[in-house]
Amino acid sequence: MEHRGLDADGYIEREGALGRIQAEFRPVVAAARERVAEAYGRRLHSAYLYGSLPRGTARPGRSDLDLLLALHHEPSDEDRDAAEVLSRGLDEDFHQIDGAGILLYGKDSLLSERERYDLGWFLACLCTPLLGADLAEHLPRYRPDGLLARETNGDLADVLPGWRAKVRAASAPEEYRRLSRAFARRLVRTGFTLVMPRWGGWTSDLAESAEIFGAYYPQRAAQMRAAAAVALDPVADPAVLRTYIEDLGPWLADEYTARHGPKAPRS
Repeated sequence: MEHRGLDADGYIEREGALGRIQAEFRPVVAAARERVAEAYGRRLHSAYLYGSLPRGTARPGRSDLDLLLALHHEPSDEDRDAAEVLSRGLDEDFHQIDGAGILLYGKDSLLSERERYDLGWFLACLCTPLLGADLAEHLPRYRPDGLLARETNGDLADVLPGWRAKVRAASAPEEYRRLSRAFARRLVRTGFTLVMPRWGGWTSDLAESAEIFGAYYPQRAAQMRAAAAVALDPVADPAVLRTYIEDLGPWLADEYTARHGPKAPRS
C-alpha cells in the first residue's frame, strides 16, 4: 500500500529530522542554533528548521536555510531586525546555502484557534524542533482534508495583487530570479493542496506535487511541471512571471475558491 506521508491512522506524519541533515549542512545548522540562542536569549521559546535541510534533500549551493522562531511575545521591530542580521550573516558565512530566511511569530499566535489549520499545522507537520520545548505537543494531528486545504492556501486570490506589484517594481535579473522561485513554489504547493483531499496524502516534494496535480488537471499539467522546475532552478525571465500572474495564478485561485472556499480572514 502506498505510504503517501500518513501514519497508520491516516494523519499527516511530521516530516524531517535533525538526523537527516546531510553532513555538509551540519555546520550551518550548528551555527544557526548558536546564533539564534545568542540573539534572542530568554525572548525565544523555541526554534525549528523546515524545508529541504531537515528533509535531507538540500542541494549544496542551491538550497536555502529556513528557520521558524517562536517567541514568548509577539515579534517587535527589534526582533525583526535581529532576524535580518542573522539571515544575512548565515548566508554570507556559509557557501553551502543560497540564502537564509527566518519566520518570527509569538507562541500564542502559533497555538491560536485562528491559526490551528495554517501556522499550527505548518509547525506540527513541516517543522523540525531545533531549540526549546516543542509547541507541536499542544497541537492536534491533521488529516489531508478540505479544511486543511482551505486554511493553508485558500488565499491565493488575495496574494496575486501583491505579486503583480512586485513584478512591476522589479527590473534586475536577480529580482526576477528571486520572484520566480517564490511564485513558482507557492503555485506548485497550492496546486497540490487543491487536489490533496482527493489524492489522500501529503508530500513536500515539488516535482511529485506537480505530477499529482497533473493527474487531476491534465490540461494544466505541463504548466505545473514547468513551475516545479522553476521552483528548483529559478529564472530571470519576466515572461515567466507574467504567465504566473496573468494565467496560471488567476485560474488556480478561481478553481481553489470554487472547490474549497476562501481562507478565513486574518486581522
